[in-house]
Amino acid sequence: MAQVPQTFFDALAVRTWCGLSLGALGRAREEIDAINVYPVADGDTGTNLYLTLESATGAVEAVFAGYELGEEIPTLADTVRAMAHGALIGARGNSGTILAQLLRGMAHVLTGGGAPGETTHIDGDRLRLALRHAADSARRAVAHPVEGTVLSVAAAAADAADTAEGDCGAIARAAYEGACKALAATPGQLAALERAGVVDAGGRGLVAVLGALVEAFTGEAVVFDPHAYVTAPAAPAPVDAVSDARAAACAEAAAGPAFEVIYLLEAGDGAVDRLRARLDALGDSLVVVGGDGLWNVHVHVDDAGAAVEAGVEAGRPYRIRITHFGAGDAHAGGERPPRERVQRAVVAVVPGEGLAALYAEAGATTVLARPGEPPASGELVDAVRRAHAREVVLLPNDADLRHTAAAAAEQVRADGIRVALIPTRSAVQGIAALAVHLPDRRFDEDVVQMTSAAGATRYAEVVVAERQSWTMAGICQAGDVLGLIDGDVAVIGSDVTATAETVLDRMLQAGGELVTLVLGDEAPAGVAERLEARVREAYLAVDTVVYAGGRQEAPLLIGVE
Repeated sequence: MAQVPQTFFDALAVRTWCGLSLGALGRAREEIDAINVYPVADGDTGTNLYLTLESATGAVEAVFAGYELGEEIPTLADTVRAMAHGALIGARGNSGTILAQLLRGMAHVLTGGGAPGETTHIDGDRLRLALRHAADSARRAVAHPVEGTVLSVAAAAADAADTAEGDCGAIARAAYEGACKALAATPGQLAALERAGVVDAGGRGLVAVLGALVEAFTGEAVVFDPHAYVTAPAAPAPVDAVSDARAAACAEAAAGPAFEVIYLLEAGDGAVDRLRARLDALGDSLVVVGGDGLWNVHVHVDDAGAAVEAGVEAGRPYRIRITHFGAGDAHAGGERPPRERVQRAVVAVVPGEGLAALYAEAGATTVLARPGEPPASGELVDAVRRAHAREVVLLPNDADLRHTAAAAAEQVRADGIRVALIPTRSAVQGIAALAVHLPDRRFDEDVVQMTSAAGATRYAEVVVAERQSWTMAGICQAGDVLGLIDGDVAVIGSDVTATAETVLDRMLQAGGELVTLVLGDEAPAGVAERLEARVREAYLAVDTVVYAGGRQEAPLLIGVE
């Protein structure tokens, strides 16, 4: 159905634009994934842009929920703020993070730059300023801007809008045309694109979003035709065709940083400035977007734990996502064929940054569970899709997450992904399962072995009671130390170390060959050494391994295999 033309940019136009953008990115998703060769050839730029816009669109629809029930239409300011906030909290990958900042930059101008007032709509002049501010703010958010990327396309769109006259439709069309021309020129600006015979994937996504903006104002569907903007064969490569040049480039590509780390961060401006400097020294592809106390941080690093710890020092990081690029991904100028799904992957929920890094180093895609903030089903669905595998083993690592994980598994099965849910109840059971994981083994056999390893691991945790409560071991008071074995309170004490020692003895009475200790930031000094000494003195045939868990809810997790 054709859209009704709109002269001004108001709340309804924002809603229409978001919906059309999501549809455009959905149609171009596979094409954009296929031409993704820079900065990392991991074949997910189209997916990341789509998921970022999906979050923005969902936030806008939430604002309009009351309107559908008969309430007054939302203001332009409320709508664009929702769009920008939704994109910020849902940003995925390098390109998605930059798109979030582009939308935030536009929102800053469309709402009057933070000035009070109830602006109901804006005209072409304000849209022109919004596009300029968007391009400039996105460039500032990138630590080391590179020409030939989405930043160049955004700047060209703003330049074209600057010289255009007319209403919002005319300004949008000028920006779109400028972006298309800049996109066609990206192979000449970036050697990685030229060698692969493709245009920039992030820029291609922005063209789709700007085309939707034109349609929102004019009612005319815009179909991108790469041949209309090039005189040389620089059009995007077909999804099902891979050039010999790209295959050769893949074979010669360097390893580059091993992990992509993304998290939301609550922090002040000064702390974020220091964080930028630290992360810039740790890796590359650094993009920090946001403001007003909430930020989205994206970086490629070899030391994922250090990147997360830097966030902890700056403020409160959450929704932490750590992705291992894998040996097949080319980085920073290398190329590879369009990304195909790997055969098998492991997705795991983990309770702290330290374990997130440990799991990621073992090849798992992780979802961080913060105290009091269990991941929703949608976060698990996103993680499974990010793993980009035909077969996925899902480790919830928490008994309370089993139903959430089951719902996520059911949803992604509709995408054709084969998912096995192993009902791990603790991160130490997940460690045991991951230790026997062999991706080359038959899927069913791998799942059986991982399930057996997890089931053979008894788990315990030492926590501090928050309130008076009745337990299987008696009544506890707030501040008491509780030792839980296999989910039930078995010991009530007053000291973490002493309680942990009692718990460990009870667990080892039933036998065991390996003790795993995961220390949270709140664990008392010397507890690991005391428990290791206890194992050496009383259980001669038992080994002990110790991991740093970071900011997890329990000061100590214990596993016995």
